[in-house]
Amino acid sequence: MTEMEDNDDIAALQALAYEGTPLENATDFKERGNECFKAKGYRDAEQFYGKGISILFVEQRKRAKGEVTKNPETGEPDSEEEIQQQKETLEAMYVNRAACHLEMQNYRSCWTDCAAAIRLNPRNVKAYYRSGKALLAVDRIEEADDVCARGLAIEPENKALRAVADGIIKRAKTLDELRRKAAEREAKKQRRNLLLKTALAARGIKTRKTEQPPEMEDAKIALVPNEDDPSSELAFPTVLLYPLHLESDFIKAFQETHTLEDHLGYILPLPWDKEGAYTLAGVTCYVETKEGGLIKMGKKVPLLKVLAGGKVEVVDEVVRIFVVPSAKADGWVKEFKEKRAAEKGERR
Repeated sequence: MTEMEDNDDIAALQALAYEGTPLENATDFKERGNECFKAKGYRDAEQFYGKGISILFVEQRKRAKGEVTKNPETGEPDSEEEIQQQKETLEAMYVNRAACHLEMQNYRSCWTDCAAAIRLNPRNVKAYYRSGKALLAVDRIEEADDVCARGLAIEPENKALRAVADGIIKRAKTLDELRRKAAEREAKKQRRNLLLKTALAARGIKTRKTEQPPEMEDAKIALVPNEDDPSSELAFPTVLLYPLHLESDFIKAFQETHTLEDHLGYILPLPWDKEGAYTLAGVTCYVETKEGGLIKMGKKVPLLKVLAGGKVEVVDEVVRIFVVPSAKADGWVKEFKEKRAAEKGERR
């Protein structure tokens, strides 16, 4: 159905507002639309064509219902010639309005108007051409190809239609290539996910994701240096937390064979540590267990030894390590355990 078929009453009222015959009024709007189109006033042209279409559409609908349309000035029934001219003018305005929609990138409206023109005249090559261009613009390739083929069946040597047909072939190849590459990327992604999952399972490393993971851009658990090589090492995004000072540092890739000493060596001293409490020899580090306890992490112990075995859970792909001045470690551990115990009590 066309847009007009949903608005018969409005169209009828519009048609009654003009003097002269429907064909005369519609032709006037068509000419005014043509003038605007030549001046690239596509929006105004579309409006004028729309008014002309409204007038003749009403006449067409009357005849479809079996009513006799009459000349409003003479009261005489419309002649066959008058009816044919109305039909041709309506067809032309649909095609012309489609051209406006095409220029304004209103592609759906374009092929809808073209379809209306084709219903009036199945041999309207301009309608096939503009419909094909609109469908091609939104990558509806099969429909564009069908419309174009129907137009070329009427005029096999039509250069404009042939150009659209060539564009359809070219775009189809491009889309096929894009789909192929997308499928390759997805297959590669799935293969890497499987390799990663297998590597984690083989090492006994537990992971879990929450409903609201932190934003880490491209940081993630990965096999390095080659994500496609199962013999590569695992690397983990890691946060060093300084709970007594509410500060932190982020390590994008803490490899499983690395130790805390490897990273603290370049991170310490800390710019905000005015007291000099955070030194390689003067800090104690902890990792939280799945049950909410703490494991002391030696500075020369590889990360894999801490994560393997299932006691520690990597949440949202981030390893969290607490760094505390050794002189205050016992007090902080006690406070940490009391807090976790209280949280468990609340959950019960």
